[in-house]
Amino acid sequence: MNKLIIILTVFFTWPRTLSKGILLFFCLFGLPSIAFSQNLVLNEKEYFEAQGLNVLVFSNEYNGMFFDEKTAGIEFIHHGVRTVTGGAVRLHNTPEQWDLIPKMMNRKVDKANNTIEVTLRYEEFNFDSRIVVTPKGKGFTVTVLLDKPIPKQLEGKAGFNMEFLPTSYFESNYVVDGKAGTFPRYPASDTEIRSSSQKIPQFGGHNTFDDRGKNEYIVTLPLASGKSLLFAPENPERTVKIQSEDQEVMLFDGRNLGQNGWFIARSIFPANKKGKVLTWYVEPNTIPNWTRQPVIGFSQVGYMPDQKKVAVIELDKNDKLVSTASVFKLNDEGKFVEKVKTDVKVWGDYLRYKYAQFDFSAVKEKGLYYIQYGEQRTNTFQIEDDIYSKTWYPTMDVWFPVQMDHMEVNEAYRVWHGKPFLDDCLQAPLNHEHFDGYKQGPATDTKYKPLERIPGMAVGGWFDAGDFDIQTFSHVSVINSFVESWEAFKVTRDETYIDQKTQYVDIHRPDGKPDLLQQIEHGVLNLVAQVENIGHPVRGIVVPNLHQYHHLGDASTETDNLPYNPSLKPYETNGVSSGTLDDRWAFTNRSSFLDYRTAGALAAASRALKGYNDELSVKCLSLAAKLMTEATELEKKAKPDNSPMSRWGKGSDMIATLQLYLSTKEEQYKIAFLDKIWKLLDENLEVNINPALLAVSAMDDSYKAKLRDYVVRYKEKMDKDNADNPYAVPIVKRGWGGSSQVINWAITNYYIYKIYPDVMDKEYVYRGLNYIFGCHPYSNLSFVNAVGNKSKKVAYGGNRADFTTIAGGVVPGLIFLKPDYLENKDDWPFFWGENECIIDGGAWYVFLANAANELAQKKQ
Repeated sequence: MNKLIIILTVFFTWPRTLSKGILLFFCLFGLPSIAFSQNLVLNEKEYFEAQGLNVLVFSNEYNGMFFDEKTAGIEFIHHGVRTVTGGAVRLHNTPEQWDLIPKMMNRKVDKANNTIEVTLRYEEFNFDSRIVVTPKGKGFTVTVLLDKPIPKQLEGKAGFNMEFLPTSYFESNYVVDGKAGTFPRYPASDTEIRSSSQKIPQFGGHNTFDDRGKNEYIVTLPLASGKSLLFAPENPERTVKIQSEDQEVMLFDGRNLGQNGWFIARSIFPANKKGKVLTWYVEPNTIPNWTRQPVIGFSQVGYMPDQKKVAVIELDKNDKLVSTASVFKLNDEGKFVEKVKTDVKVWGDYLRYKYAQFDFSAVKEKGLYYIQYGEQRTNTFQIEDDIYSKTWYPTMDVWFPVQMDHMEVNEAYRVWHGKPFLDDCLQAPLNHEHFDGYKQGPATDTKYKPLERIPGMAVGGWFDAGDFDIQTFSHVSVINSFVESWEAFKVTRDETYIDQKTQYVDIHRPDGKPDLLQQIEHGVLNLVAQVENIGHPVRGIVVPNLHQYHHLGDASTETDNLPYNPSLKPYETNGVSSGTLDDRWAFTNRSSFLDYRTAGALAAASRALKGYNDELSVKCLSLAAKLMTEATELEKKAKPDNSPMSRWGKGSDMIATLQLYLSTKEEQYKIAFLDKIWKLLDENLEVNINPALLAVSAMDDSYKAKLRDYVVRYKEKMDKDNADNPYAVPIVKRGWGGSSQVINWAITNYYIYKIYPDVMDKEYVYRGLNYIFGCHPYSNLSFVNAVGNKSKKVAYGGNRADFTTIAGGVVPGLIFLKPDYLENKDDWPFFWGENECIIDGGAWYVFLANAANELAQKKQ
């Protein structure tokens, strides 16, 4: 690196002549410290590989629902980290999430010629293109071919983009045709305004830009442009060279349009030309003999003395195993001394890495420890009897209060948000395809006309996640889980002041009432409002515009908080209403599935609220019975439906009858439950085992005996399925992380252990928490923000633009990128599949943490 420093010093002090710029450019490429050392080969997993570099070519496709999730196209995994994505034909300089994406029509892997070719299509413009990626020298070429010239309406717009993760290039430089620049820490490049008539329409006619009626939009302008680009010459792990044979390459900063934008290298295709329209040579640097540092997975929260303690060590496939590892303990003199040294056992290969395990269960003395493996030392962790007792506090004390809709939420000197969405909501328009999966069909299924105000809805509920919508089924899940926590553990912790009359919340301020009951009440208030004011539970309530949907910051500023008045002009107000169509929409098509699930949640809540809010408790049970009856009639009239949603909702009536029986003890509900449960267990054991276990306390011994056989089968299946990974938990492979799956798996194990302790060991409960707390792939950070010695530093919440977290939120965890890459970034909060905390996940975590603490207190 010394040679690089000398060259850069000379460059920045000498006059910038063209010849010196060119000299700098070639000197940088000649630096031995960033020698481009290995050829790419096409491996058996159908991506290009060299030691320190993987180049994926449409191993992952663009998503048809959320469009650009930054997980598709040509991508780099560069020295173990995914730093480049979105290599594709695109129609904007800096595409936003909801801009049109190409559909991959086919993908050809030619092992004989060492190439991968994909055909992309924009259906909207009848526009096809082919991309061919071929290794060359120490890098690869990207060639774009057109069978016919680009359509007129795409001239000057269609081009090839490659996107670079900003956080991988902060505090680094770029060099374009010999002229150096610095990647900006905050976007400050130029933009210009153009007429909306020139803009390529976004998904479904939606618009991410609030133009205030001016019919214009923002276009980003390049930071620099030229034929040769060099990224991060001072950082060998991130250095990338791009050279274009034909078109100039422009460098853009996408964050001018959205905080989730990336740095983008882009070339525009020429008009009136077919055949080869673009060729780039791309050469990512690889450090000779590079190996990824081992990841030592362990619980950042710590362990109980008698608990099983197994660290999982994730190793680069080129790394050599160190045969032993040690545990060091802090002694009374303030020094760490070795307590245990034992063998590390090889587990085997899983996806792209190899794994070993280090069992230090013999360490039982309470205190502060760290693990030493080779030259790596972990951060410290504790061994204590009450290690799980406080792990759920941030989730209930901070995260759930911040998610409370229709409330002003204060914490000490900070206001998290004012009172949002006091404008109730509007009936969604007919035959409307919205975003985030919302749709309204040909009827409203309510008494309201499209865009008519639905009164009485500015009460209760939680923001579903990092956005600010009401997702009814998520509310159902949270209420059910909170009731289970109340009934199983009587969680009476009081650290939050909640006043429904003034719609005010104050965090860390006790008010003499159990927070858990207050949260159940808050969720129930919105469900009751839906049933009473709309007529039935609805799919959800969400803002009408994309420019509102991606809102960051204080939720109370997402609307003007004034009910919509169609007689007023946009942005006009009479003080009590406004002509601005920013009120949230209720998507109201009715389903028996949601009626049943809501009936079950209200029936459960009636038990918890009895003695706390008796009036609401009685109302919950009455509405639950009403919904149960109406859903049964609705189902009788329904047309046959074999859709995924219908299959997923199967058994909802069984759940409702169980909760109604637990609340009323009426024999009709018991008979209805028993009539369904065994058939459903036979059809889908994993999905239906939890309600079956929940019913045990209310059934006779014959029920318990019959269920035992199903429980044994369940455990055998889970053990077999989970044996494929070294963590022995259910790791899902998809674009949304699997933390909730692991948590629910551990909750099921808890119920089984409590009822059939000879079938299930309580270590199966702790194992799920250990995974969430850091014993997982990719990193060893706790997936619960602010819980454990080292936890997630960023998350996808309303404050994600600040690159921070909300304490207690549980992130989804690891997403899967085909064919073999698990990822959870902690430097980029905008990957919702990895970092977006959801309300039901938080509620399930609260239950599991209390369950583990209960087991810890009842030693056997």
